[in-house]
Amino acid sequence: MKISIITVCYNSGKTIEDTFKSVQSQSYKDIEYIVIDGGSKDNTLQLINQYKEIIDYTVSEKDKGLYDAMNKGIEKATGDVIGFLNSDDLFCDDKAVEKVMNIFNENPKLDSVYADLYYVDQNNADKIVRKWITSKQKKFKYGWHPAHPTFYIKKEVYNQFGGFDLKFKLASDFEIMLRFLEKYKISTLYLPQPLIKMRLGGETNKSLGNIFKQNKECIEAFKDNDLRVNTVLYPFFRIIPKFFQYLK
Repeated sequence: MKISIITVCYNSGKTIEDTFKSVQSQSYKDIEYIVIDGGSKDNTLQLINQYKEIIDYTVSEKDKGLYDAMNKGIEKATGDVIGFLNSDDLFCDDKAVEKVMNIFNENPKLDSVYADLYYVDQNNADKIVRKWITSKQKKFKYGWHPAHPTFYIKKEVYNQFGGFDLKFKLASDFEIMLRFLEKYKISTLYLPQPLIKMRLGGETNKSLGNIFKQNKECIEAFKDNDLRVNTVLYPFFRIIPKFFQYLK
């Protein structure tokens, strides 16, 4: 079974080589690697060219943002399973993809797999700052949801239920997981292991304003998918688990 790993990037020269090396080191060999660049102005394109032997498809062109680039990657993917590795993220070990694909190979009818994620220091990927221990599936309305970089989905699910909704600027990854898991009730299994190291400093967490906007978009996602949520309590349900992640 083939897996497509998609990395989207823009001016990611400071971190993307670590991402490339992380893909290169994976023990699972049936990987299609796709890199979608938004027209970088730094040395990102030189690094893409340097690692062209491990990249099956790449393009560098202006896009409408992160989620538009992700949709481009999905469109080009030919793997049975699709996963995303952000341009400042790494796999936790060289068997990460193998662990995911073993679950799919053992469960041919399974639609998706998710796992745990470690937030790491921006300048030191070995320094763990926060542990996102996702746990078994619960209701989104109580603040639970998978860490999107650990969420691996069959290509046929995207074909059937669509890609990222570009109306959501900060929470389209949340919306697509909500849509797949709760509206369409795709099947999923939890891999209780850390799969991804994510550097702190993402777009959503840059300001309190962005955090507020993301929470607002998450509530809109429930409404768009005809799912009920307590609009007053939901932001607290989201924030409280994140606080305890720093204590784990």
